[in-house]
Amino acid sequence: MQFALMVEGQEGITYRRMLELARAAEAAGFDAFVRSDHWLSLEGAWDRPATDAWTTLAGLARETGRIRLGTLVSPITFRLPVAIAKIVATVDEMSDGRVELGLGAGWYDPEHERLGIPYPARAERFARLEEQLQIIRGLWTRPELTFEGRFYRLRQAVCEPRPLQRPHPPIVVGGYGRAGIVCLAATYAYELNLDTPTPDACQRVFGALDEACRAAGRDPEELRRSAMLLWTPELAGAAPAAQREHLARYAAAGVQRIVLNVDPERTGAGAVERLGSEVVAPLR
Repeated sequence: MQFALMVEGQEGITYRRMLELARAAEAAGFDAFVRSDHWLSLEGAWDRPATDAWTTLAGLARETGRIRLGTLVSPITFRLPVAIAKIVATVDEMSDGRVELGLGAGWYDPEHERLGIPYPARAERFARLEEQLQIIRGLWTRPELTFEGRFYRLRQAVCEPRPLQRPHPPIVVGGYGRAGIVCLAATYAYELNLDTPTPDACQRVFGALDEACRAAGRDPEELRRSAMLLWTPELAGAAPAAQREHLARYAAAGVQRIVLNVDPERTGAGAVERLGSEVVAPLR
């Protein structure tokens, strides 16, 4: 079982605080530190500071040494595929090959409306996500890429320097386990991440993922399965044995990496250290 610590970067957390938690997670033995990729508060606090995901990850890349870094997840509505491919390749170099790209179709309507970001219907967003996955992988693995899609067209495009990781940084596709996301993960991703699922939902979706992998001609064992869980004050305040029991139910359901989404206002470095030693370490 692997573990990642997650924070919501759009809810007022400063870079300094993010760095403190990332370093604490690294010292506590977490495998990864990830953050959301939003430019407005999901709680409707429009004046709340919201730092840019990949700018802060670039900083963390230079101020941590072992822990992996990434987004959960970057919406395809924010950036052109060549832009996100270039950004992630750059941060991969800055981190000595510790970056993961979480990619999703985008979902937060008010964010797009208030900031003037085009927000197509769901079917188009999923179609764009598939084209972006094809383009990003192509840019990272080929000397040049020509692509003619419904939404994106590239002619002899290059992405140099390409990422340090080979064949490319891991791609995580995230969502609630709908059929479209499962099929995209089976075809293009290294990991499928489920957003706040129950253990029963994990079993159901992972069964569908196995079928989708076989339909895509891929060994289901190649794809890592993960779950993002809101680590509420109630869960965080429970006895370590109760926390371990809660997480063990997800491991039994087939989850291979658990992402603990913590409240940075209530989670300090000491709490992360205890979480690592009393909960995470015994479950490995």
